[in-house]
Amino acid sequence: MELRLYTSAFCEPCMQTRAVLAEAERLVPDARVTELDVARNIDAAEAEGIRFTPTVIVSDADGVEVFRAEGVPTLAQVLVAAAKAI
Repeated sequence: MELRLYTSAFCEPCMQTRAVLAEAERLVPDARVTELDVARNIDAAEAEGIRFTPTVIVSDADGVEVFRAEGVPTLAQVLVAAAKAI
């Protein structure tokens, strides 16, 4: 399962989101966090329809999106999404 985090430079909420996803990654053995800076990954951000940072997308093993959060998600939201992705 992949937890994709779209970020931008000097984004305070992005730092908070990193902490939430690090904890989720610690608690969910199959979780893998991938961070993408929107300025360096313009094509990927456009393809995913990213409009705000941070944006978190949780995908299952087949790459199907099961959860999206614009802004800082709670740990509970990420864990529920992770359960759906398994």
